[in-house]
Amino acid sequence: MCTAKSKSIFIGLLFNCLDVIFSANTGFSVSIYDVTSRSICLRWPKFSGASSYRVRATAVNTVGHSLLAHFSDVTFKGSLTSLIPNTNYAILAEAIDKNGIILAETQIMQSTAPDIPVIDQAYSKVSNSITVEWRPVRGATSYLMTAQDRDSCIETVVTKSPGTVMGLKPATWYRITIRSINSGGKSQPSPFRKAKTVLAAPVLSVSSPSCDSIAVSWKAVYMAAGFSVSLMRSDGLGRMLKENTTNTSLIFTNLDPGTLYTIKACAWNVDGIPGDDFTYNQRTSPNAPADVQVAFNRGALRAIVSWMPAEEALIYSVTASSGLLKLKCNTSSASCVVSSLQCGSEYYVSVTAYNDAGSSKPTDAVSLKTIPCAPVNISIEEDEPGHLLVSWSSVDFGHYYVVFVKSDDGLEVHCNTSHTQCHFQSDCGFTYVISVFAYNKAGQSPLGDVFNYTTAPCCPSDLRATAVSSHAVQVTWAAVRGAELYQTRAAGGGGLELCNGTATACTLSALRCDTRYNVTVYAFSEARGSNMSCASKPVATAPCSPEIKNISKEALSVISVHWQSNNEEATYIVTARGEAGLWHCTSSGSSCTLINLPCGSTFSVSAIARSPAGQSLPSYSVPLETAPCCPSDLILTQVTESVTNISWSVGMGAQTYVTTLESPKGQAKCHTLQNYCLLGCITCGTNYTVSLKAISETGLTSSCTYQGYSSSACCPSGVKLYRLSNNAIRVYWRASDEKINYSTDLRGSKGNFTCSPSLGLTHCDITEIPCGDVYMVVVSPVTDKGPKLTFCPKKIYSVTCSGSSVGMVIYRGKSNAEQHI
Repeated sequence: MCTAKSKSIFIGLLFNCLDVIFSANTGFSVSIYDVTSRSICLRWPKFSGASSYRVRATAVNTVGHSLLAHFSDVTFKGSLTSLIPNTNYAILAEAIDKNGIILAETQIMQSTAPDIPVIDQAYSKVSNSITVEWRPVRGATSYLMTAQDRDSCIETVVTKSPGTVMGLKPATWYRITIRSINSGGKSQPSPFRKAKTVLAAPVLSVSSPSCDSIAVSWKAVYMAAGFSVSLMRSDGLGRMLKENTTNTSLIFTNLDPGTLYTIKACAWNVDGIPGDDFTYNQRTSPNAPADVQVAFNRGALRAIVSWMPAEEALIYSVTASSGLLKLKCNTSSASCVVSSLQCGSEYYVSVTAYNDAGSSKPTDAVSLKTIPCAPVNISIEEDEPGHLLVSWSSVDFGHYYVVFVKSDDGLEVHCNTSHTQCHFQSDCGFTYVISVFAYNKAGQSPLGDVFNYTTAPCCPSDLRATAVSSHAVQVTWAAVRGAELYQTRAAGGGGLELCNGTATACTLSALRCDTRYNVTVYAFSEARGSNMSCASKPVATAPCSPEIKNISKEALSVISVHWQSNNEEATYIVTARGEAGLWHCTSSGSSCTLINLPCGSTFSVSAIARSPAGQSLPSYSVPLETAPCCPSDLILTQVTESVTNISWSVGMGAQTYVTTLESPKGQAKCHTLQNYCLLGCITCGTNYTVSLKAISETGLTSSCTYQGYSSSACCPSGVKLYRLSNNAIRVYWRASDEKINYSTDLRGSKGNFTCSPSLGLTHCDITEIPCGDVYMVVVSPVTDKGPKLTFCPKKIYSVTCSGSSVGMVIYRGKSNAEQHI
């Protein structure tokens, strides 16, 4: 048997077969702790009062087979032997006192394990396993195979024969046993058989040292007496090569280049029994490429190398060598571009083919000569006016030279020579671009240094000078050939102003206003300087800015502006600018007048000076505010006999208003931020003069006069009601003016009544008035200006009934509305 580790494989099987039955009355129990093919081992706890224990095992379904065993009171486990394999037993355990009385009993069912198997043969075909064959055992559900050597024990459970134990060591003897297993347990081990695993396979290291050979090597294999190695094309073509050797390496030669071969190797022991095989696929390295061709790309300093492909080559490597410098190019196609070649050099180009086995021999080198390098030490000088001399140093591999001279007007000339200098004609004011190339059979050299040579520039032409402000003059001119810098000079007013730049325009600032200058432009070349005999041009700056000294108001819409005149010949324009628009006035003196300025507006007033030289900058602005506008509409509405409401439209520029009603009888006035006002202390029936002052935020005032206003006629006083006969009522009052008509209104719940007496009468009769009602009585003057007044006093009278006729007329006072007013 193996160690405790191997037993753990079956612990589940053992626990599955344990069956413990407890007595319902005593708690006496028995358990199974081991089962074999012919024995069952039991254990039980000590039972109080018991002096011995008796165990009987009776085979189920087997007649006449029963086994009885007795145990003392100090024994708590026992074994039942000589049982039948693979048989179910009913086991009865009894606890007995010293008088032979059974104190407690319990019964369990347990099966014995199957019979012990017998190994027919055990053998090894693979170095890490042994295969075992045996005859099947009745009742066995599985089998436990055990392989044991001096150092280890390996177990495997299988369901039937044959079975294989894996994970073994090569070339090692093992003792092999088998146990049969069912639900009851496992049998005792079978008689062992010895078997030895075969040798391990050699592990090959394979390479292809040349296109027609393959080298094979391996490490020594434990217990190996020799080795067999075979080689054959993987596609099955050709014959198989086989070698037997006691060495650990060999070489196969005369193989096909670039061909995949299959190599098999095994070791054999002293008895000639072979071990495991090791298989490896190896390709031979390719042949060298053939027909190498080199084409030089003169413009890019690179070479295009091509060749005939080699069979089964995967990658090609091209090497171009020149002294210690080596350039490489790798590709899977039959051509490659070798770049970064150096000018003036000779390269030797070879090609090597590669596959997964290695490389071929490099091809014979092909010579490649590159183009010459660009000439150096180039010098340019103007040996005499109108003539240029270009010279340089000779270069390796340069057979002849060409000099190209291109002027900035696009004209190009060249010189072809085998010497190291050339002559050219030149013109003033031109810039020349000069380059020198060397040539050989491979082509033109790369572009070397390119030189610019500029002859002395001419004076600028088409000179224009224009004053753009009081202190600036803009100068423009036509570009001059060869000019790298322009200098503009302005002389005048006792000073000199300079402006340097590369553009053909310049603005001279910081000049004096209203001053004449002479302007000259010079063209400079860093190499040749400037022609200092250029002509000048006169120009005058624009006038100086005026300064406003005073603004005075001549009339409501007339403003006079005064300034200080500081120019010799100039016309002045004054502008008032505001939200209402623009207003102008013009003068050649020191003042002018702005007229028709709108009321209620703010303006910014400034002045400029103009002359033939241009326009000055504007003067500092001076604020101007016109008086506010009078409201266009004014409405008066009498609220009561003594209170009048006045409202008006908004006056442009006005912030506050003062309204006045004036008559010989008195004056009413209010000062408000609003556009309405309530005026009290008004006398009824009086003509008033209406005036309004609109006042701006800064205190400017406009006095506004409107059409006169007449207050309404006075309400009558002493209004009373009297009863007349025949259900009639007389309304009586004291007239405020005999020239005014009056209207009487009586309003009650049973009807409304109105009467209007003739001019001059102070009473009015209303007939057929219903009695038993309360009437509100109002007597109002009537004028031709509009509806009758609504604010006259309202008095309340109660008219009682006397039978069906009018009875008492009782005064009840004024109405609440009247009292509220």
